[in-house]
Amino acid sequence: MKTMFFRNLTRGFVIAGAVMALVNCDSSTAANDNQNTTDPTAVTPTDNPANPGDPTNPVNNPVIDSATGLPVDPALNPTDPAQQGTDSIVDPNNDPWADPCVASSLPNACGDEPVHGMIDTILTSVSSSSEGIADPVPLSSSSASEIPASSAAEVSSSSEAPAVSKIFLANDKEEEKNYMEVEYKTNTGWDGEGILAYPKRLTDNPDQKHAVVVWGPGGGTKPSAYEGMIRRLASHGFVVVALKESPGNATQAIKALDWLDGLNKDSNSPLFGKLDMNTVGCSGHSMGGLESEQALIKDRRVLTAFLNNSGDWDGVGAMKVAADRTIAILYGEGGMERGNAENDYNNANVKAPACLIQMTGGMGTECYDVAPGRRECGYGHGSGSWDGMAATVAWMRWHLGGEEWRKADFVGTSGKYINGNIAGHDGKWKGQCKNF
Repeated sequence: MKTMFFRNLTRGFVIAGAVMALVNCDSSTAANDNQNTTDPTAVTPTDNPANPGDPTNPVNNPVIDSATGLPVDPALNPTDPAQQGTDSIVDPNNDPWADPCVASSLPNACGDEPVHGMIDTILTSVSSSSEGIADPVPLSSSSASEIPASSAAEVSSSSEAPAVSKIFLANDKEEEKNYMEVEYKTNTGWDGEGILAYPKRLTDNPDQKHAVVVWGPGGGTKPSAYEGMIRRLASHGFVVVALKESPGNATQAIKALDWLDGLNKDSNSPLFGKLDMNTVGCSGHSMGGLESEQALIKDRRVLTAFLNNSGDWDGVGAMKVAADRTIAILYGEGGMERGNAENDYNNANVKAPACLIQMTGGMGTECYDVAPGRRECGYGHGSGSWDGMAATVAWMRWHLGGEEWRKADFVGTSGKYINGNIAGHDGKWKGQCKNF
């Protein structure tokens, strides 16, 4: 699967060379992840001077690769043959803290379908003309024609009485599927380099509006890499704006919300009067998760945040979230973000309703040490935004769309994201919540 693919890129280049020599095609190289094993989302010193006196913080005291002169990822085990050579591969933008996301020759690595092996991926790249943007997720069979949509809250599994919601969502509720057709606009946003996506059929009910989701990409990763997630959210009825970049301090997310607010007030905009700018959720991958968490802390328009493979370096982010807001942190069993995610959630001063969700049981051949005596395999740093995207959609439908029946999927002792199977993939969810 693609989450384990990130740590095997170097060996794949050797295979790629052989395959491409046979077919006489070129292929660009892939970017790998050069982050600290306990802090994949660490920001630069100018963004967040985390523990300036702490020598274990890679921002302050990085290990330098003698061949490249760049910081290396201490998560890589130099004695593990499966990892040798990967510490010299850096992001195309020369950002040593960038998140792993593959380059244009591997179109499916950041898309919605799992990567089942290096050879299959490379052969796909040889025959593909894709430029690194994931293929749009096909609409479900029920959406061949325009899918009607309605209020978010209907009869729940517990036979609750129907309730009318002010938020417009697709009638269909399976978070693992796409429903409504989507308007997908690139090179837009407040800075002209983001993505805007929304249902082609916007609400025509004056008593209902669309909730907003801001998506933050990982460091060094273009928003187009998350097309599957962006389309999925929009197909469920949300208006989604994906940021050009995520500095991790909420500046970009807040500017994006101000830009959307302008469209909501512009009579020449298709979104005129369609948005509820006080029903906003933020989500993102890695650095995008930090951007989301900070937006939740700093902007009262934001009601909830869902962090994918992320978490505050000092473990003090979630404790700053107001008690009337909600936050969820998802991480992979083998993700470098694991320590960040757990420390952020486990801080005793967290007062907001919060959930910590782990993806477990991922199948893969690459394993690595995350701590002395602790070796991990399976879901890694890219797991949440691709294999686990359904969790983000379900969370937003619950906290923005008012589908209170989804609480049982996250909170309690048994439920879909507590101990259920990861639909369409190997493994299980392992979740816990507090303050609900």
